[in-house]
Amino acid sequence: MKLLPAGMDAHLASRATTLCWCWRLTRKDGAVFGFTDHDKALTFDGTTFEASAGFEVSDIKDGVGLSVDNLDVSGALTSAALTDDDLSAGRYDDARVEIFRVNWQNVAQRILMRSGSLGEVRRTGKAFSAEVRGLQHYLQQPKGRLFQYTCDADLGDARCGVNLTSPTYRGTAAIAAVQSPRRFTVSGLTAYDHEFFTRGLAAFTSGPASGTAIEIKAHTKIAGVVTLELWSEAEGPPVAGNTIVVTAGCDKRIETCRARFANAINFRGFPSMPGNEYLTKVARKA
Repeated sequence: MKLLPAGMDAHLASRATTLCWCWRLTRKDGAVFGFTDHDKALTFDGTTFEASAGFEVSDIKDGVGLSVDNLDVSGALTSAALTDDDLSAGRYDDARVEIFRVNWQNVAQRILMRSGSLGEVRRTGKAFSAEVRGLQHYLQQPKGRLFQYTCDADLGDARCGVNLTSPTYRGTAAIAAVQSPRRFTVSGLTAYDHEFFTRGLAAFTSGPASGTAIEIKAHTKIAGVVTLELWSEAEGPPVAGNTIVVTAGCDKRIETCRARFANAINFRGFPSMPGNEYLTKVARKA
């Protein structure tokens, strides 16, 4: 049940209403954007909602139970706040979404219709469609530990304990030559072993992709030439001279944890658990 603010029930009961939709997006990096289908910008709660941003929204459906309620928001990249590069770089992934029904003549008369997070974003040219998932979505996320050979901690988190700010596990590099938006040679990392940064993270500190971080698919050092390949394309694309900070990678095996990080005491896997070959064994006469 939703409680209407003072005056809004009377406005809804009138024969002519002045209502519009307002959407507020809050990204994980704290950036906040507002959009409305009204023809003039509106401001409330410290957010300015950009006018005529070209959004369309499907019907909002509510259900009883724990099933995930969702809706689709579609539109064109007509707003300067929304860019194709930002969408490609994943800056809006899991962004918080709030959808308001507002009396544009008196914005104090508004009601929060739905809150949730952005799910799958689909793009076709300059148009996009985004799924808005209800809060029940988080109840369907896997929780708890996994019993497996490999470690289930993230390298550098509180359970792992490795200090990734140490120069031993972190390096600063500059792009020397770009082979593709995902692959480039770098300078400044020759002191590190071949594949040391494979499965690690590359955080861009300059250029069009500044502020984004992408997982490293492969780190090679051949004849003194260091090459990094990313799992996804960097925003921009990157150019020679852009700087990045790279952190070590881990393949989650006890051997790597012991040899590379001297951290076997904090290993969060179960390397001694029996595998499939043990479970499929049959009794044999000695």
